[in-house]
Amino acid sequence: MSSDEKPAPAPRSLAEALRARDDASLAALLRSRPDLITPVPTDLTQLATRAGTRASVVRALERLDRFALQTAEALAVAGDPATYAELLGLMAGDAGDPAVAAALPRAVATLREQALVWGGDDRLRLVRTARELLAPSPQHPSPTGLGPTVQEATAGMSPGRIQEILTTAGLPSTHDSVSAVASLTALFTDRERMAALLAGVPADSLDVLERLVWGPPYGQVTADPAPRLRLLLDRGLLLPTAPGTVVLPREVALHLRAGLAHRTPEPLPPAVEAAATHRPQVVDATAAGQAYTALATVEELLKDWDEGGPTVLRAGGLSVRDLKRTAVALDVSEPVAAFWVELAYAAGLLASDGEVDERYAATPAYDEWLDRPPAERWARLAEAWLTGTRTPGLVGGRDAKDRTLSALGPGLDRSAAPEVRHRVLTLLAGLPEGAAPSAESVLARLRWERPLRGPQRDQEHDLRGRLARWTLSEAEQLGVTGRGALSAHGRALLGAPPAPASAHPVPAQPAAGRKAPAQEAAPVGPGGPGDKLPVHKHHPAAAVSDPLAAREPLSPAEQATAVAAAARLLAPLLPEPLDHVLLQADLTAVAPGPLQRPLAEMLGVLADVESKGGATVYRFTPASVRRALDAGRTAADLHAFLAEHSRTPVPQPLAYLIDDVARRHGHLRVGAASAYVRCDDDALLNEILADKRSAGLRLRRLAPTLLATQADPATLLEGLRAMGYAPAAESAEGDVLITRADSYRTPPRTAPEPVPEGPPTPDATLLSAAIRAIRAGDLASTAPRKPTADPVAGGELPRTGAAETLATVQAAVLTGEALWIGYVNAEGAASQRVIAPIRVEGGFVTAYDHTADEVRTYPLHRITGVAELEDEGS
Repeated sequence: MSSDEKPAPAPRSLAEALRARDDASLAALLRSRPDLITPVPTDLTQLATRAGTRASVVRALERLDRFALQTAEALAVAGDPATYAELLGLMAGDAGDPAVAAALPRAVATLREQALVWGGDDRLRLVRTARELLAPSPQHPSPTGLGPTVQEATAGMSPGRIQEILTTAGLPSTHDSVSAVASLTALFTDRERMAALLAGVPADSLDVLERLVWGPPYGQVTADPAPRLRLLLDRGLLLPTAPGTVVLPREVALHLRAGLAHRTPEPLPPAVEAAATHRPQVVDATAAGQAYTALATVEELLKDWDEGGPTVLRAGGLSVRDLKRTAVALDVSEPVAAFWVELAYAAGLLASDGEVDERYAATPAYDEWLDRPPAERWARLAEAWLTGTRTPGLVGGRDAKDRTLSALGPGLDRSAAPEVRHRVLTLLAGLPEGAAPSAESVLARLRWERPLRGPQRDQEHDLRGRLARWTLSEAEQLGVTGRGALSAHGRALLGAPPAPASAHPVPAQPAAGRKAPAQEAAPVGPGGPGDKLPVHKHHPAAAVSDPLAAREPLSPAEQATAVAAAARLLAPLLPEPLDHVLLQADLTAVAPGPLQRPLAEMLGVLADVESKGGATVYRFTPASVRRALDAGRTAADLHAFLAEHSRTPVPQPLAYLIDDVARRHGHLRVGAASAYVRCDDDALLNEILADKRSAGLRLRRLAPTLLATQADPATLLEGLRAMGYAPAAESAEGDVLITRADSYRTPPRTAPEPVPEGPPTPDATLLSAAIRAIRAGDLASTAPRKPTADPVAGGELPRTGAAETLATVQAAVLTGEALWIGYVNAEGAASQRVIAPIRVEGGFVTAYDHTADEVRTYPLHRITGVAELEDEGS
């Protein structure tokens, strides 16, 4: 700075501090606190007001990392304003912790960037709302464990009692309570004098102070305190706050703490520790196997619901009984079944049909999904899981009204879920390839990045912790991770760069097509009010040691690119579908791997699945063969199918089984009488009538080859099949009916939209437009006006007559000067603007609007008044 330049004046308010920022700093603020531009403020004064509202401040505090929050809590118990040296003393203590001293400038810069702190380092001010939230009070104890100051604790004390404390503490009496409190405060904040005072305090009295020093600072006393307590009360080391209650003054506690506001400052995030390390090839292969199992599970689920799934509860969702049935069908636990059901729903493959008797079924999108290659199908599931807000882990829990949360039901959306999933996977991506982290180290890191505040400090309310645990489990089930380590295709899904090769994370290179975040060095010492603030594009914890966390969220186009890249990496790892099975003599077939879809579908009709795993075992039974015959296949078709797709000869028992069932299939014919049975072999009909098991069907003979019943054809078919016969249904024309399961589909449905966590993060275009509008509005509201004799014109909006307005605007066209105008739009909303008129004609003025930063045309009759602006040199 040259000798002629004057230092920038210290800001007197948050609005002035914001006004001194450059556009990059304002953009960082609006990006980190998007609620501030919903809607866009008219000027910087309104922006500052909005930044100080309780809801916005609470949201901003909840997004601070632990050290930045500790810094804000320390400022809340410091003086107002506080100096940087005072803050450093509270954070680093008398001993001066070097790690705290090195990290504090960045924490202060973060609080400034978030507009929670303003002013230079000689006058740091915490915004008033944040101070009210974080300062100690009997109703809301401070996380620091500190109590009120001497001045606050003695506010209701009698002047005589204060003078008695001064005398007992060895201080001269004063003429008033204000100076007495100041003298006592000076004693308690003087390290040497305070040490001398405490040197004369007995050990049992010091024990009382030690129990209160780290909080809570309040204690209970009787009406006649013990001598050790009376000594502390007489010297002001404990001060009464209410009958029977005493408090340790803040200044005394800080002396006993060696100046520390927090017992354990945490300037650095805890490292994510690797619990095990595997070869990357093993991790990728394991994850690919899980990915294939995920596809098979989702297909099995929707195939089971192909003809219409369970009904929808009146309150929405699956019943507990239907979830249990689904878990049994998938051979998994109920929480895992809830995960697969919710995943299919989030991917848009499953929905309710919307009918009167509403039930769940596959959507038309499911058929399109089935036609895609396996890797693309997995990528769609993984993307739906990563970005969705549905939280299957909550199934079975209770909502705020103590109602059970059901799968596919309402109340399962948690807006924090996508951010936590992405953050957990990003932490895994920061480890070397093949490294699987310990769950506790991941949770510890997340708690440092977003510490719990207030009543949420207990683990029961630690939603982010539970989301992180569920993320680790679900990522393994889905095949994003393998053996706990992030796979190559999982890394690609994040759009993350390749993993570091060493055990120590190194700065990551940006992905193709993305800009690398600016490298910012933390200031060595405290900066002045004119210093440039570092622009952190993401969570402040990221800037400490995690370069991956500084990456901006992926745009939709980038997310699509990342999903495609993940599918390409996964594709060669998935097993190739087989076109054959191995037939065995015990009426089973073994599929040594995944089967091609036509083969799997036909085999699913002809045989029953006996066991699943790396190899699927199918068993042929009379019922399964009859099912294939009912579907229109002949015995010759079945023999040819097995001979074509078996790598082993067709066993004789299987051939006999097919021929035997086919020989008897359709020998009996069932039609509608209500129902009838006809057969050319009257002896067989006699056998049926004589069988006691047919009594429930109430059959009677109408002719030698015909039996009739009042039961419907379906009941009659089931009854005869239960007796061991193989009847075939026939139409009214006497033709055999071919029964194929019709695939039931819902009407077209879209996947559920994620529920956002507050306003979305604004993109660069919106930020640029918002900042331009705020700057222009601020110019209009702060531009100096020429003094006027009309007191009305000196108000918030100028007021002039139509003739004066026209004359002033015409004069401004000639002189090129800017004007301040009041304007009312067609909706009746009044605003103030700064314009530079270009021309006036036909009742309209065309001008460059500094507020909107563009040329606009305004009807003269909507301009309520004009005022000239002062010259810059005046």
